[in-house]
Amino acid sequence: MSREIEIKFRVADLRGLARKLRAAGFRLVTPRTHEMNTLYDLPEQVLRGRGELLRLRKYGSAWTLTHKSGGKKARHSSRIELETGVTDGKKTDAILRGLGYAPSFRYEKFRAEWTDGKGQVVVDETPIGNFCEIEGSPRWIDASAKKLGVNAADYITKNYAGLFLDWKLQTNSPAEEMTFKAIQRS
Repeated sequence: MSREIEIKFRVADLRGLARKLRAAGFRLVTPRTHEMNTLYDLPEQVLRGRGELLRLRKYGSAWTLTHKSGGKKARHSSRIELETGVTDGKKTDAILRGLGYAPSFRYEKFRAEWTDGKGQVVVDETPIGNFCEIEGSPRWIDASAKKLGVNAADYITKNYAGLFLDWKLQTNSPAEEMTFKAIQRS
C-alpha cells in the first residue's frame, strides 16, 4: 500500500512550464498522451460517501485499475492508493458492472510525465483548463513548486471531479462529464 501525496496548480503557459521544468533538472518521461478515466461507484454513491474512489484508466494503450481511500487534505492532498495494471479494460469494466458498480463520472485529458528521479510532475491538458500535478514527499513537492515559481497559495488539493463541479458552478454548464466532446456540446 502506498500513500499518494500531491498538489495541483493551474497552468497558463504550457511551453513556459516545460522550459521551467527543464531548467529545474526535470526530464520528459512520457510525451503528451491521451488519457480517459472512468470512476465507478455502487448505488447511492457508497464509495463517494466514504471518500473513496475506484477508477479505470486508459493511458495511451495501457489500462490501470486504482482504488484511493483515506484522504487527508492539508497543504498537500494525501491518500492511500492501490493500483494495478489490467490487460483488458473492457472486460474489467464488465467485471465491475457485474459486481454492481456503475460508471459515475468520466474525465479525459492529455498528460505528459516528467521526473527528476525523486518525484513526478505531470502536465494535464483538460477540457476545463491546464493543470500541473507535483507528486512526491511533502518537502520535495514544496521545493519543486518553488523551482517552478509556484507558491503554496496556488496549491489545489481537489481531484478532477471536484474541479469539474467548481467549473460547472462558475460556467453554468450542463455538461455531465469532463470530456472534450461533452464540454464542446455545452
